[in-house]
Amino acid sequence: MNAPELSHATWRKSSYSDADHNCVEVAFPWHTSSYSDAHGNCVEVAVTERVTSVRDSKDPHGGVLTLTPAAWRTFCAAQR
Repeated sequence: MNAPELSHATWRKSSYSDADHNCVEVAFPWHTSSYSDAHGNCVEVAVTERVTSVRDSKDPHGGVLTLTPAAWRTFCAAQR
């Protein structure tokens, strides 16, 4: 299995980390959505088994919308 490209991933400390610095970090590889356009109106998505996260690429430290797989499918279907 090839290792994923994580140079642009966002790393977050896992809730399983403890106060003794036994920390686990998880990466969310963000990808520009095919719904983005050439005028800088970009949406990035990070897909995991349990959730799909969506953010504005112009504000990567801003808010993130997190959806269940079913909600993400419904959202994408509504965009067609």
